[in-house]
Amino acid sequence: MSSCNNSIPQPLIFVLTGIPGLESFHGWFSVPFFLVFVITVIGNATILYIIQVEKSLHEPMFLLLAMLSVVDLCLVSVTVPRMLGIFWMNAKEISFNACLTQMFFIPSFYVMESGVLLAMAFDRFVAIWYPLRYTTILANNMLVKMALAILARAVAVLTPAPILAKGLESFQTHIIACSYCAYMAVVLIACGDISNHIVYGLMVIVASVGFDLFFIILSYALILHAVFRIPSWEARGKALSTCGSHLCVIGLFYSPVVFSVLAQILGYHMAPHIQIISDNLYFLVPPMVNPLIYGARTKQMREWMLQILPC
Repeated sequence: MSSCNNSIPQPLIFVLTGIPGLESFHGWFSVPFFLVFVITVIGNATILYIIQVEKSLHEPMFLLLAMLSVVDLCLVSVTVPRMLGIFWMNAKEISFNACLTQMFFIPSFYVMESGVLLAMAFDRFVAIWYPLRYTTILANNMLVKMALAILARAVAVLTPAPILAKGLESFQTHIIACSYCAYMAVVLIACGDISNHIVYGLMVIVASVGFDLFFIILSYALILHAVFRIPSWEARGKALSTCGSHLCVIGLFYSPVVFSVLAQILGYHMAPHIQIISDNLYFLVPPMVNPLIYGARTKQMREWMLQILPC
């Protein structure tokens, strides 16, 4: 229950604080954020270019990687420019409707990325368990269905967020202690009973990240079961090596979420500015590192990278 004596009606404009308590250092924070943005765009655009021009990479694993790169580009495009506007130009004001739009798109792309990682785990499962039927099971029409399912789930799960937020009539303040419009950040400054909003927020986590992580773990349990039935140690190593890049990306993507949930369960509360920086890193680091991991660990990608960057 959130109540307040001096409430204000639904504001037309919200004010984003950026990183609360560290406003004087926003100029310094903008440098790594800008570099992350540039590296992410260049890295993922390079991945898409390589997959497009190299016909031998038109197979399920790399088409799913291209899907991941598209989602990563969309994710940083809806987050970083707004942050840089706050850091560079002190452009902290955001209209209520623009806030609702950001509230939908940022978590939608995050949920889509989680869905793509689940699809990539399924790809590795099929490659290990049914190698002779791999290209038949994961034909192009199946990949299209998977992409549409990932998109549909994100839309279905996140559409209620702006609708519910639109129904909030009074607020404690019009200042949001964050660098973007997060659903729970808006809900927590609202007046009145917000229990339904909190339940919805938990349902989003369970229906997206929780669901995906469960089936990813299940997929890799089955993959390990199949691999350790192979008599040759060399064959085992070769089979597991095809999963290495994906496992690195999964660890990078899900570990911050898991640690954050565990910290809340154990009652550990981070300082507000540390929490905001951590939340920003959830959205920025994986899109930057994903192309670097696949470029370094995948032979075909590594060869093309060396051709593009001979130095």
